[in-house]
Amino acid sequence: MATRRRRSHLIFIVGGASSGKSDVALQVAAKGIDRNAPRAFVATGEGLDEEMTMKIARHRQARSSAWMTAEVPLDLATWFNEQGRNYRVILVDCLTMWMSNHCERGTKDKDILEETKMLLLTIRRVGERVVLVSNELGMGLVPADSGSRRFRELAGEVNRLVAREADDAYLVVSGLLLPLKAQL
Repeated sequence: MATRRRRSHLIFIVGGASSGKSDVALQVAAKGIDRNAPRAFVATGEGLDEEMTMKIARHRQARSSAWMTAEVPLDLATWFNEQGRNYRVILVDCLTMWMSNHCERGTKDKDILEETKMLLLTIRRVGERVVLVSNELGMGLVPADSGSRRFRELAGEVNRLVAREADDAYLVVSGLLLPLKAQL
């Protein structure tokens, strides 16, 4: 008799820049998980300048040593295929930086959307808790240049894909977690 594999529990956390998303995501990801359970923090940011390098260092210091860190700026679906089943909980921080990495390498918007769909399918096969973090870019000023407006639109499309697929979705404002969607 074939055993049936369970689907991952997908949690989406979205909020503005410096809203406290990462800290809240760490708390949500670890809630109810055995202290000794293997957990992965998948970082998409790259230390391409001094400010970003310092931000990455601050984020690492904020995490306990219980979190294994994987730096995956582009190929998230491959990482989940190869490593995802090794962990009880996986936190990806953040999708906006992942999109930016793709854009800087010339990936077309339609290909980023397809990659997002593939990532979501791959995540569902892992069978564990997965937390995806992203920036909500649509609540601020309309950017003055077309490239920034295009990126904001792309981020909105990616966030909508993830929110639709997520079991739970939350908005973080000033460090507070506001529920948007929860499976009952």
